[in-house]
Amino acid sequence: MFKGFGTLVNLLGIAGGSGLGVLFGNRIPDKTRSLITDSLGFVTLLAATDALMQLWKPEYVSALPRGWALLTVLAALLIGSILGAWLDIESRLEKFGKFLRQRFSSSSSGNFLEGFMAASLLFAIGPLAILGSISDGMGTGTQQLILKSTLDAITSIAFAATFGWGVIASVIPVGIYQGLWTLAGWGLGNVMTSYQVAAMTCVGGVLLLGIALRILRIKEVAVANLLPAIFIAPLIASGAHHFL
Repeated sequence: MFKGFGTLVNLLGIAGGSGLGVLFGNRIPDKTRSLITDSLGFVTLLAATDALMQLWKPEYVSALPRGWALLTVLAALLIGSILGAWLDIESRLEKFGKFLRQRFSSSSSGNFLEGFMAASLLFAIGPLAILGSISDGMGTGTQQLILKSTLDAITSIAFAATFGWGVIASVIPVGIYQGLWTLAGWGLGNVMTSYQVAAMTCVGGVLLLGIALRILRIKEVAVANLLPAIFIAPLIASGAHHFL
């Protein structure tokens, strides 16, 4: 298998699931669609909880000074939010979604943008996207991405039934995001330690909470502006491990 095979399978799963969701979506009543969306929000909460469990893993806690397991996540989110707001990632992603809607959608109405934004963030942020892509790039296996592909395919069916063709457009940012992590795994090798991966996973869990709030229509969190925190977390964890 070639490097990036796992990501290719993942993108095909999203595209295939989205197509099925669009084709059969009109047969699903509005109330059922709303319930499906709420269910996805609840599942996203569960995924966030699972990622946040890393905060209490002995391997992570013991690698950092006392209290820094949580402070690492907090610092990464604070610095990441400042950087993300400065780069205005949320608005840029929205503009990209609007461009795709105008280019590929016959009508400016509907939920194209909402589907694109929600699916892009949900499919890209999960810890499996990071860990699986790095493993794929290092040549240590594609099992994690195959699992993620299955989960994303099922999720994209429900998403596309509610949001339409915007979900299939998410393969573009997801492919770029996971492709970069695959390149990182290929170029750097097995450099990242378990506690650094745990820090990234915890931050990803917080971002998943923000996605869940958006899906459940509780609060419109600018989750995309927090994305830099994922990259900053392992740096802070490493600094705390070596210098504190």
